[in-house]
Amino acid sequence: MKDADTGADADKVAPAGAVGTAGASEGPEGPEVGVGPWEGPWPDGEHWDPELLEHGDRRNVVDAYRYWRHEAIVADLDTRRHDFHVAVENWGHDFNIGSVIRTANAMGAKAFHIVGKRRWNRRGAMVTDRYQHEHHHPDASALAEWARGEGLVLLGIDNLPGSVPIETFDLPRRCVLVFGQEGPGLSEPMRAECAAVLHIEQFGSTRSINAGAAAAVAMHAWVRRHVFDQHP
Repeated sequence: MKDADTGADADKVAPAGAVGTAGASEGPEGPEVGVGPWEGPWPDGEHWDPELLEHGDRRNVVDAYRYWRHEAIVADLDTRRHDFHVAVENWGHDFNIGSVIRTANAMGAKAFHIVGKRRWNRRGAMVTDRYQHEHHHPDASALAEWARGEGLVLLGIDNLPGSVPIETFDLPRRCVLVFGQEGPGLSEPMRAECAAVLHIEQFGSTRSINAGAAAAVAMHAWVRRHVFDQHP
């Protein structure tokens, strides 16, 4: 098992003095993820967590954040989050929501938004939602009103009649990528609020791909456009 990226730079390494790596080590009950207790003098700094230094850090974080306090990780991420948000409609407690949020963390989304029921299925998020900023909106119109106030464009992701290929669409920097629940996709009210609905080109026999997979493709399209300056 490997750790999910929390958005830290890939070339960062664990601090000097740390024991182990982010990979798995063999324990008495099988592989253990993370690192064990810190060996040697403890490092100085408010971002270090004394309990983790003493007992080890088995959290789902990249090496650069090993032994850091949770609040310190969030604060560091806040200095470099990207300008896109992610919104997910939550009408049927879809288990795919967690996967979408986990990817939003990995891609450095500014925040994620739950539209509909406030309680959502967090299992697939693998605790990564704790490092993101969460917002709730009762319905599509409430999300749209909030987005207008923030100067953000709503873009639906769904393979609907009239939708535009995401591969040829020039994604704006400040936007909200909106995803429906598995099966029915975007609700009619949400479609009406979106400036455009984008689909992912497919070349096989299946009608659609998993909502979590679609979200990953869409977020990475934004990263390619605005981090790597790859134009459609």
